[in-house]
Amino acid sequence: GIIDFLVSQHPIAKVLRDHLVFKIAPMLNPDGVYLGNYRCSLMGFDLNRHWANPSPWAHPTLHGVKQLIIEMYNNPKINLEFYIDIHAHSTMMNGFMYGNIFEDEERFQRQAVFPKLLCQNAEDFSYSSTSFNRDAVKAGTGRRFLGGLLNDASYCYTLEVSFYSYILGGPTSAVPYTEEAYMKLGRNVARTFLDYYRLNSLVERPLAPIPKTR
Repeated sequence: GIIDFLVSQHPIAKVLRDHLVFKIAPMLNPDGVYLGNYRCSLMGFDLNRHWANPSPWAHPTLHGVKQLIIEMYNNPKINLEFYIDIHAHSTMMNGFMYGNIFEDEERFQRQAVFPKLLCQNAEDFSYSSTSFNRDAVKAGTGRRFLGGLLNDASYCYTLEVSFYSYILGGPTSAVPYTEEAYMKLGRNVARTFLDYYRLNSLVERPLAPIPKTR
């Protein structure tokens, strides 16, 4: 949904392309997915636990993406502001995010802005399920590793989306996810950058209909 929206002719997509650069790796474990895995690579590695020291032989896709991120970060002409790792979640409902904990309270508060905006745009995204942590077991994830590597102008998240359903209106109102619902959430993630960067005024508005004369 994110990719389809960003390459579309939608007025919001055009504004985003004019002002931002998106680098997208659609899938880091296509070899594992081909065999029916949803988490591991062909060799059985959970790639989201090897960010600290990925092997170019054992984790080639992860190694390549990490090198790209580091090159962009070290380029003085590039402001690397967001890293979002997208996953499916096997137990929880809704879409939600994981973020990092920082000693700097202002940085911590700024990190909460994007998921709060996304919650306003997407009915299936839950800010109440969003959490910020530094669990030791997650130290090898992209969100944790890059959160410690990049500077305080960069925000690193894991976007989790339920395998099953999202909740509307109450704990018993579970709506099963469909392919279109996943696509819609992707579109809403892309749209949220418009709000975050306050680019709304640049979106072309359709001309107002000419009033009928009596």
